[in-house]
Amino acid sequence: MQFNLSAKKATLLGCTAPITWGLSVSFIKGITDYLGVGRGLAITYTLSFIIVFFLFGLPNLKKIPWKYYFCGLGSAITCSMSFAFSLALSKGGTQAMEVGMINYLWPSLTILFAVIFNHQKAKWWLGIGMLGAIYGICIVLSGNVLVDFKGMYFHILENPLSYFLGLTAAISWAAYSNFTKAWSRGENPTVLVFAADVIIFNVLNLSGVEVPKDFTWFGLGIAVLAALVLGFAYGFWTIGVQKGNITILSIVSYFTPVLSCVFASIFIGAQLTGAFWIGVGMVVVASFICWRATI
Repeated sequence: MQFNLSAKKATLLGCTAPITWGLSVSFIKGITDYLGVGRGLAITYTLSFIIVFFLFGLPNLKKIPWKYYFCGLGSAITCSMSFAFSLALSKGGTQAMEVGMINYLWPSLTILFAVIFNHQKAKWWLGIGMLGAIYGICIVLSGNVLVDFKGMYFHILENPLSYFLGLTAAISWAAYSNFTKAWSRGENPTVLVFAADVIIFNVLNLSGVEVPKDFTWFGLGIAVLAALVLGFAYGFWTIGVQKGNITILSIVSYFTPVLSCVFASIFIGAQLTGAFWIGVGMVVVASFICWRATI
């Protein structure tokens, strides 16, 4: 399906994605806890694939350059896998939100990559914004406004793989956004990304590597809701970065961490301290600084 949208309409459509992504940490954590990574995400991504297939159809494969198949789709799939496993490996709602906050470095990284790879002009204080976002994450991980870096280091060592995968997801998504802007030639690759995710998670589910969990209707309900969120959000975001204003999209995405924290407090029992919220706020403000540096 082709969408002949103006830049303003494409941007508006893309802006709906970060809002719904505020639910993603809670959804993915709930799915993996109730159904397991393989079964739960196989259900979610299969339903999401059906949604995006009927919504967007197949892209014109001949128009897409090979470098995009390798770099663009590769980074999107890396993001999907890293994000899912980072939350599945997290221990409890609070650590899931810490991992989620690391993933929310992606708005600032998207602008940084746009400057480096897509020739986006920026002022010198982009560096201040990036350092501010990183320091905000350090506050989240250390639990103190005056960061205890030694304590933060040992805190990360409690579950290093989960935190590392959260960072990998952030870098991969920022890369995907910029590769799509530069190389997709107006084609929406969302169906291809979800098709790859469906194959990977179903193989994991059928391989028997993971100890199966008891099926629950509640878990299935979460998987269905997550499929709707992921399917529409992923597709609309891609339309936005292709035909809209990527800078405006990044601005709206800055509010995703705040929504994600609210939802996590309600749905997965995340216990968020005052320092955590200060860190979240710093990430949001730092992201705005990154945006201002591009004006």
